[in-house]
Amino acid sequence: MSASDPVITVRGARATLGARPVLRGVDLTVERGEVVALLGANGSGKSTAVRSVIGQVPLTDGEIALFGTPLRRFRQWSRVGYVPQRTTAASGVPATVREVVSSGRLSRARFGLLSRADRAAVDRAIGLVGLADRAGDSVSALSGGQHQRVLIARALASEPELLIMDEPMAGVDLASQEILAGTLRDQVAAGTTVLLVLHELGAVEPLIDRAVVLRDGCVVHDGPPPKAVGQHALPGHDHVHPHAAHEPLRTGLLT
Repeated sequence: MSASDPVITVRGARATLGARPVLRGVDLTVERGEVVALLGANGSGKSTAVRSVIGQVPLTDGEIALFGTPLRRFRQWSRVGYVPQRTTAASGVPATVREVVSSGRLSRARFGLLSRADRAAVDRAIGLVGLADRAGDSVSALSGGQHQRVLIARALASEPELLIMDEPMAGVDLASQEILAGTLRDQVAAGTTVLLVLHELGAVEPLIDRAVVLRDGCVVHDGPPPKAVGQHALPGHDHVHPHAAHEPLRTGLLT
């Protein structure tokens, strides 16, 4: 790749889940050093779009490239940090904070063995999310907001050039939100490229260069972020879609 290649290029992306079209011709470009927010109502295709970017959801049509390399040939996954929608960091397996975060460094480790530099990167990532005092604790003992911080530290451990985060603030307590926003600010200042799936802009609004709004699997806005007024004021929001019953009502990232 050349330095001028976009970090993410998505062209004409189409994807289905079951028999239902979820992405219907999505175009998206993220340039080096940009912070792009992917916005939209529930069911608009935001999470499917980012999961297709990392190869978890196959496209039925279209193409994706990372750092100028077609996704099917891309192998440099240490350059990409991914934070999924919050589940449990340990998936029921007893593990400490350090063990979970260390797993994010394995893509850089030789033969699966962590060097002194790898361990230092793991400790640095744990410190960045404010959990240095909990590094030896089991993740099962953590709050939901602390779990989310562990997942973000795991993504940061590989010192990625591209950070993709799927609703990192959803259901997270205020103290953790402030830490996460500060962590993200530090990453952006260091030149990391960021793609964020968000319900609303909230605390991270000052960091956002561009907002891409999806509606029914199509891009309906790509440009300056809409004012932080909640999803009902997003371009293309028509007020008739059903909101998922299981999703907590949120009026902003800091409520």
